[in-house]
Amino acid sequence: MLTYILLANFTEQGIHNVKDTVKRVRAFKELAKSLGANVREVYWVLGQYDTINILDVPDEATAVAVALSLGELGNVRLQTLRAFSESEVDNILSKVS
Repeated sequence: MLTYILLANFTEQGIHNVKDTVKRVRAFKELAKSLGANVREVYWVLGQYDTINILDVPDEATAVAVALSLGELGNVRLQTLRAFSESEVDNILSKVS
């Protein structure tokens, strides 16, 4: 599985309906599951972003499908990051000359 981090900011629509944010996250988890992904964690944060979402996905195409499906709902704008585990970085570094 690959790990992706989705950094999200509420849109006008998302902040206008902020009281539904927990309900929307539950729906997002179900949507991700239907696409073959697992939402491992969601955190609401203070600062530059409103939520941080950590996902496990089988491949990049699934990550993109999840992000586009979430963005299409209009409640958040996303920045998508591929995250690497320690063992993945070890493997990458073993290929560095």
